[in-house]
Amino acid sequence: MSETNRYTSPLSERYASKEMQYIFSQDKKFSTWRKLWIALAETEMELGLSQDGKPVITQEMIDEMKQHIEDINYDVAQAREKEVRHDVMSHVYAYGKQCPKAAGIIHLGATSCYVGDNTDIIIMRDALLLIRKKLVNVIAELANFAEKYKAQPTLAFTHFQPAQPTTVGKRATLWLNEFVMDLEDLDYVLSTLKLLGSKGTTGTQASFLELFNGDNETIDKIDPMIAEKMGFKACYPVSGQTYSRKVDTRVCNILAGIAASAHKMSNDIRLLQHLKEVEEPFEKSQIGSSAMAYKRNPMRSERIASLSRYVMIDALNPAITSATQWFERTLDDSANKRLSIAEGFLATDGVLDLCLNVVDGLVVYDKVITKRLMSELPFMATENIMMDAVKLGGNRQELHEKIRTLSMEAGKNVKVEGKENNLLELIAADDEFPMGLEELEATMEPSRYVGRSPRQVEVYLRDVINPILDANKDILGVTAEINV
Repeated sequence: MSETNRYTSPLSERYASKEMQYIFSQDKKFSTWRKLWIALAETEMELGLSQDGKPVITQEMIDEMKQHIEDINYDVAQAREKEVRHDVMSHVYAYGKQCPKAAGIIHLGATSCYVGDNTDIIIMRDALLLIRKKLVNVIAELANFAEKYKAQPTLAFTHFQPAQPTTVGKRATLWLNEFVMDLEDLDYVLSTLKLLGSKGTTGTQASFLELFNGDNETIDKIDPMIAEKMGFKACYPVSGQTYSRKVDTRVCNILAGIAASAHKMSNDIRLLQHLKEVEEPFEKSQIGSSAMAYKRNPMRSERIASLSRYVMIDALNPAITSATQWFERTLDDSANKRLSIAEGFLATDGVLDLCLNVVDGLVVYDKVITKRLMSELPFMATENIMMDAVKLGGNRQELHEKIRTLSMEAGKNVKVEGKENNLLELIAADDEFPMGLEELEATMEPSRYVGRSPRQVEVYLRDVINPILDANKDILGVTAEINV
């Protein structure tokens, strides 16, 4: 039954996918705790932990623990936590109730951060992999769009003022390349992510010196063995009680980078929708405004921008937490970390789903694009017109001044009088330009003014994007999961 008398997070109710929500769920967290306890116990058993010649941990204990990874007895853990006010010890107790033979060796030699911090790393790794999958699919969709419209001339803007033409596809590669940079950053951080391992209360592994009777060579094997069992290449070589909170900073900076790229793209789409050149998907029965029935608001692009701003600001949390940790650890990271890491991932997940949905359904109005471009093109063609006139015997400096004067007159007609751009007519009527109106109009072919845009798109897709997509074929084909 839905609860309506308490706060629920919009991230889980409206924005984040079920897949990302599971990664940050209680089931994922506490089943991972149990897998870590099994990895620790197995490692200790395999390294020959014994007392008076007898093994401390047996395969029977391990098998019993493995039988109860998923069926977490939350009621027992919650009741115990009310008594002892300690979440880890409550779950050690609850797990022990299900595994009576192994109860005495669960968590042996570890501190709370063994399960807490290692689980956090595992969850961030899995969440990054999901983010990566969706990011690659956004790149694939944008690549399709860029290819389709690589030769469609459009008016480019600098300072949001008309500038030299580009193509719709070339503009899309600008969005695309920022996401590619995000993917490069993500892959680097993912490749350097390590487990904490089992370092003890201040990172010295003192408890294992006691357990293994000072056998340093054996203790050296503990972290590598745990890392391998949990799917990691290594553990961080040194730590206090926790892994360095700079790890969280690096991870959230990746999310912030993706958010910034998405925000840039969504802002451009919102501006283009205002110009009626490009429009995001609009459902048949969708309402744009409660008052203005004709409106088609770019609500998904606006949602991308809104969530992206949250993610960018959220990245400050782990940065400040990392900077203010005391010595081997303090606990002022905990409450902030529970919120900032999870919510950063949930929001970024929602952003990428929205990006997938928007890019997949972008509508391009080529006639509107061409009309706007043609209204500005005479100004942009003046350099070519001047060069042609010089070839026919004109003076470059004199022609330049003439075009400047005529351009100002045409600009006044457009902005003050509200008339059409008549620059070509003004040039044709001027005796210093040895070409007629028909000849000048023949030069108004937009494709002549987009430079190497189509070629740049082709080369970029061939040399940069296609290798990325070829290397990630197994994760292509993600469908956006959004509340429209």
